[in-house]
Amino acid sequence: MIRLEDATKIVYAKNVRKPILDHVSLTIQRGKSVGLLGRNGAGKSTMLRLLAGTIRLDSGRIVKRGKTSWPLGFAGSFQPNMTGEQSVRFVARIYGVDSEALIAYVEDFAELGAFFRAPVGSYSSGMKARLAFGVSMGVEFDYYLVDEVTAVGDVNFKKKCRQVFETKLQSSDVVMVSHSTSTIREYCTCGIVLEKGKLSYFDDVEDAIRAHNKNMKES
Repeated sequence: MIRLEDATKIVYAKNVRKPILDHVSLTIQRGKSVGLLGRNGAGKSTMLRLLAGTIRLDSGRIVKRGKTSWPLGFAGSFQPNMTGEQSVRFVARIYGVDSEALIAYVEDFAELGAFFRAPVGSYSSGMKARLAFGVSMGVEFDYYLVDEVTAVGDVNFKKKCRQVFETKLQSSDVVMVSHSTSTIREYCTCGIVLEKGKLSYFDDVEDAIRAHNKNMKES
């Protein structure tokens, strides 16, 4: 369960005050995979980071019962001077999982070869994405937060990513941001529309998509 209680988050862009969440209360129950929809700049990625706990609300609170991932599309949190192996070991300690088991899993999954023991700062963006996705799949979460994940690598690697993610979702839920409504339909059963600092929940993802499309036409 994830519950927002009178949640408020304000950001400033070019000295303009912009509410991302404006005194919002909402509960996401376990067993619900949620598509998060909203126009460009509405604050969808910011909301995922709030749910992950990487940034904080200005007021109110977020109550979580269950383990929540970091946003899967975000690979920028690795320290460039640490190797891939050291980065995985660090994550394992934070989440209280077996370090050696996670290292073995990610080394095999990410297919980085000798680069796994090289500084992350020497990685290409695709290599960082492989490392980040491998770490995410190697830790068991109740909720996976997904921010426009783009599969990288050759056809076989993309297929492997898709298969392992779908396996995880058999026992876990997802909160997903995507500009592709077909992707939202594929993975999500319900939807939330973020519009002008407010969240509207729809138990049927098709209703959420319709509400989002209506907002886009009225803009």
